[in-house]
Amino acid sequence: MNKTFKRTLITSALPYANGPVHIGHLAGVYIPADIYARYLRLKGEEVLFIGGSDEHGVPIALKAKAEGITPQEVVDHYHAIIKKSFEDFGITFDIYSRTSSEIHHKTAAAFFRKLYDKGEFIEKISEQYYDEEARQFLADRYITGKCPHCGNEKAYGDQCETCGTSLSPLELIGPKSTLSGSIPVLKETKHWYLPLDKYEPWLKEWILEQHKEWKANVYGQCKSWLDMGLQPRAVSRDLDWGIPVPIENAEGKVLYVWFDAPIGYISNTIEHSPNEWEKWWKDETTKLVHFIGKDNIVFHCIVFPSMLKAEGTYILPDNVPANEFLNLEGDKISTSRNWAVWLHEYLEEFPGKQDILRYVLTANAPETKDNDFTWRDFQARNNNELVAVLGNFVNRALVLIQKYFGGQVPVCGKLTSYDKQTLDEFSRVKNELENYLNHYHFREALKEAMNMARIGNKYLTDTEPWKLFKTDPERTATILNISLQITANLAIVFEPFLPFTSEKIKKMINKQGWEWKELGRVDLIETGHVVNTPELLFEKMEDEIIDRQIKKLQDSKKANESKKYKTVPVKADVAFDDFTRLDIRIGKVLDCIKVPKTDKLLQFKIDDGLEGRTILSGIASYYQPEDLIGKNVCFIANLAPRKIKGIESKGMILSAENSNGQLVIIQPEIEVLPGCEVK
Repeated sequence: MNKTFKRTLITSALPYANGPVHIGHLAGVYIPADIYARYLRLKGEEVLFIGGSDEHGVPIALKAKAEGITPQEVVDHYHAIIKKSFEDFGITFDIYSRTSSEIHHKTAAAFFRKLYDKGEFIEKISEQYYDEEARQFLADRYITGKCPHCGNEKAYGDQCETCGTSLSPLELIGPKSTLSGSIPVLKETKHWYLPLDKYEPWLKEWILEQHKEWKANVYGQCKSWLDMGLQPRAVSRDLDWGIPVPIENAEGKVLYVWFDAPIGYISNTIEHSPNEWEKWWKDETTKLVHFIGKDNIVFHCIVFPSMLKAEGTYILPDNVPANEFLNLEGDKISTSRNWAVWLHEYLEEFPGKQDILRYVLTANAPETKDNDFTWRDFQARNNNELVAVLGNFVNRALVLIQKYFGGQVPVCGKLTSYDKQTLDEFSRVKNELENYLNHYHFREALKEAMNMARIGNKYLTDTEPWKLFKTDPERTATILNISLQITANLAIVFEPFLPFTSEKIKKMINKQGWEWKELGRVDLIETGHVVNTPELLFEKMEDEIIDRQIKKLQDSKKANESKKYKTVPVKADVAFDDFTRLDIRIGKVLDCIKVPKTDKLLQFKIDDGLEGRTILSGIASYYQPEDLIGKNVCFIANLAPRKIKGIESKGMILSAENSNGQLVIIQPEIEVLPGCEVK
């Protein structure tokens, strides 16, 4: 939709305060948001960039219990670490607050109360598990039991982390409370639900018709949810850590964290601008942009907008440029397995090198699909791009001015056709760069920024001023004047991407800086201006430094495997006749796709030698769907059909669990016809 906006409100997903932040968080959310905020500020636009820690919910309560401390102590510890990491990496929040603050509690409670008073909630009484020893209702994650799908004995009440199937606690076999170890009982409890189905027609019009310009991954996930139909969603739960439900007879109930967290954007704005916050949230001339990861698309595009629509006075997001996930060395980042590059540790091991990581994570940004961070690529991009292109050009330009003109900016004489061609090319790159930034394509924008440095490098190499000084000092002066003007332009163009590097360039040039509108000018530095002594912007990264980081990850993986993996004891004997009742067959995979709204489920279309069948399997974390098409797999053919996520699964694909928890499908060594029995 084409609108005229006076200001931009930028929000970034609230990181969960039960651990530090890692490179996946930075690449997926915070660097893109910071690039956009810095870019708009350079353009002179009115911008407010909101951040904060998400500090309620079951995982934090569980962590506090396990460590013998209070939930507040948990979030205080991690909030401080997270906030400092963002500050150290130059993420320019106008405010970074938290959802445990008093102002957030008041704001979220008032938001709930207004919807409650308007009659926007549905009140339901349902049966939920209750721990009689602990004397409390159990959240889904407080319940474990046997998964009815794969037999995992330690499935949670909301999901089996072995097969990836979403569960309800009532589906677990032999449920137990993680609080006391006792067997819970079913007891009636009352909760309030937001009827998302009521807003489904409006959401279809608002998203599917009015926002076709949204990124394909965002639009597609929203369409998938809307096509399947929305259901009422509970906005309260039985828990003692969170914001109390602000109505009578609601003791022991708090706002569900998914409901309270996005209101944090509003409460943080109120905290920052108590007298002007409404212009950011209730004025139609404000552009609201949410930067998030793909796991938050539904909450920011469907759930939170429905909350805002129900309240009735707030603006809605203009865009939600969500990114996919960043993997690490070919494996999914996992905080529990310590398979991550933690930001606070990076800063300890690479002091002063924030911009290298900012550059690599932007260049590898998972904007359209999951992408991979490797230390070898980190090294190559530093050495071949930052050192050899950007750093090399800036250093050469400034060193030559010091050498031939004593650090004074020389007079620019008559331009040759090649000079004009270079400057014209520079202008064209600027136009491309702005187009990418305006449409949230930061990876491509960074390429164009680096192209400006390449243009400068090529210009110096082609003109060879060091060979001209003795015979044609005027021409040398012109070349170096142009080179210095390009250097000044690089200080502008890299400020959103590499802010620390931009500051170094400005310091060496001995200038405070410029606005974005001045990008492309060739008179940014006047004749006679004295520049400072140049310093290297970047230094080459040697193999031993990278080898150390790779070894650190490998050691972490080995330690985790040795700690985690134990040979599973053989189960009790079964009669041979019981075994023969299983019909295990070979099938060929005709098609394979990811199941919407899940991270682990794949949907297989199997040629079983008969009529064909559909089978769901929780192995999406270990395989790309397209890689499985055409493969032969073993499957149980006579397992009773079961509906998962609304899809009927007829059978089970057999997998082995490796020592690191990886699931590996079982396949015959040679080609076998579909339908053949396994005996």
